[in-house]
Amino acid sequence: MNWPYNNDIFLHTIYFLPLIPNKRALIEKKKRFIGYLITFVSRRRLALFVWLNQKNTIYNMKNFFLKSTLAAAVGFILAIVAIFVFFLIVGLASGGSDKMVIKKGSILKLDMSSPIPERTNNVKEGSALTFKLEDESVLGLEDMVKAIEHAKNDAKIEGILLTGLFSPNGSATKSRLRRALLDFKESGKFVVAYDKYFAQSAYYLASVADGVYLNPLGNVEFRGFSSMKAFYKEAMNKLGVDAQVFYAGKFKSATEPFRYTQMSEPSKLQVRRYLAGLYDVFIDDIAKSRNMSNQELRQVADTLSLKQASQALQMGLVDSLFYDDQLQANLRARLSVKPKKKIPFVSMADYAKDVKWKGKGKDKIAIVYAEGSIVDGKGGSGQIGDKQYVKILRKIRKDKKVKALVLRVNSGGGSAMASENIWREIELIKAKGIPVIASMGDVAASGGYYILAGTDKIYAEPNTITGSIGVFAMIPNTAKLMNDKLGIYYDTVKTNVNAAPINGYHPIVGQQAVMFQTMIDSMYATFLARVSAGRGLSVDSVHAIAQGRVWTGTDAKSIGLIDEFGDLDDAIAEAKAKAGIEDLKVVEYPKVKTQIQRLVERLTGKEVTASLKAEIIKDELGDFAPVYEELKELKEIKGIQMRMPYEIIDK
Repeated sequence: MNWPYNNDIFLHTIYFLPLIPNKRALIEKKKRFIGYLITFVSRRRLALFVWLNQKNTIYNMKNFFLKSTLAAAVGFILAIVAIFVFFLIVGLASGGSDKMVIKKGSILKLDMSSPIPERTNNVKEGSALTFKLEDESVLGLEDMVKAIEHAKNDAKIEGILLTGLFSPNGSATKSRLRRALLDFKESGKFVVAYDKYFAQSAYYLASVADGVYLNPLGNVEFRGFSSMKAFYKEAMNKLGVDAQVFYAGKFKSATEPFRYTQMSEPSKLQVRRYLAGLYDVFIDDIAKSRNMSNQELRQVADTLSLKQASQALQMGLVDSLFYDDQLQANLRARLSVKPKKKIPFVSMADYAKDVKWKGKGKDKIAIVYAEGSIVDGKGGSGQIGDKQYVKILRKIRKDKKVKALVLRVNSGGGSAMASENIWREIELIKAKGIPVIASMGDVAASGGYYILAGTDKIYAEPNTITGSIGVFAMIPNTAKLMNDKLGIYYDTVKTNVNAAPINGYHPIVGQQAVMFQTMIDSMYATFLARVSAGRGLSVDSVHAIAQGRVWTGTDAKSIGLIDEFGDLDDAIAEAKAKAGIEDLKVVEYPKVKTQIQRLVERLTGKEVTASLKAEIIKDELGDFAPVYEELKELKEIKGIQMRMPYEIIDK
């Protein structure tokens, strides 16, 4: 039969069969196979219909319909069979050895420009991972740190190469990674950093290296930190949309872009304070690594002295100016490798696959990673949906083998109701006698602070962003837009004065406005009470440091919002001590979908539209994508919010 469809998909399936015992070889060809598979699924209806239609063109419309239906049905069945064959092959291959083969004298390669989630692969839909076909993971911070710690004592690893023009990660994440690299160097092994140029976010990590190398035509960005917000009030006025805002806390600036055309004085005050705190840590760490004074570095930033690579070399911020071939020669010299021999590089993601750090004890310590916005419902990857997290926490509470819980938070907050539901489950776990220790990442503010306020002990980095204890709600009034711009009017008949629900078409006034502000004030009072009980402070003293104000970890420790400086390792150690059991197995939540599961969802149509849309928008908007994300998040806001939107520009 002359089948009018590309048979390569089936030929490649057969081609895989001899490779079943060798999973590594199989993985190398998986990407190509998946490409054929996706193409096959997407074209199955068209290809089969064309083939059937070529057989006879004299059928009537009834036969046409039958052929279309048959084509779709047969195509679907064949697609399922193809998917089944693929996963059967992968399943059989899993019986073979997939342990990473590390050559002696290898160099770990760490791309500083890669995003680092708290939990490996727990990234928001629309990120780089969503449409990734290769097998490499997006490493979580703790897995990455543990890989570096393992490499320190691995005789086959000689050093680490840092690359990347900039780092998209938060200050606390970079500080944790930086400490791991410093610890690695104590073994006597080298750390080298190289790229065409370094944005200051990447230079902060690169400065830890004992060899910082730069392209001769490159430069080092070094200009200080800033925070910039877009304000939409005038644009909304021109469109005829009013933002009806209700809030508690004079520092609660989340709604200011819709109320003002610039930052309020309280907002500027808090931003100056926490930017200065973050910048102090940044300068101090670089000064120690580069053997320079803080004043020298601040002077460099104030004068923009690093416009050329030669200036960066002269000032001591880099060690040599290299082209790529010179870097390769430098690395070969460090490894004593002959000029024509290939340098054995190993990606951090590949290396981390074989690093075991979670223990094998009978009893468990649960780590729950809460990263992203706090939302009502299940939520998606990289979000904290109360439905999902309540389910996780209940499972932990009912598991008799769980002896302690560590809550790792990296969130600027979100839904007040969702935050309350998660807080409640934490309290129930504590009531059962299970110690709960909190660990803050880059940010644990507003709703992110709410969910951990009652934990037994709180750890944070000096440059963690926290606080923002405040509440707000915002409802648009589109009456002017509807009436003056579009010519649309609404009329209402009602049995009572307040019978019509709040709908965005009429202003909120009178009793409704009073009701809304009362709800906000009540939620704020609840927030204060939660912090007061959890931190052992009076409500008045909490109110004095709350009002929506944002703090760095350094300030948060001095005012009692956190207990100790430390990372996730410190929190785990404290949890073990509280549990009184040293030999505990670490179990991590939430469970993250594998890339194979994500692929299946793509092929079956689940979640693909949202993911593809997000990816396309980010690609098209570039630097303006954050503005779109902020407006999109605003659209999705429902109910009272505990949210702290912020952006530190240190790129």
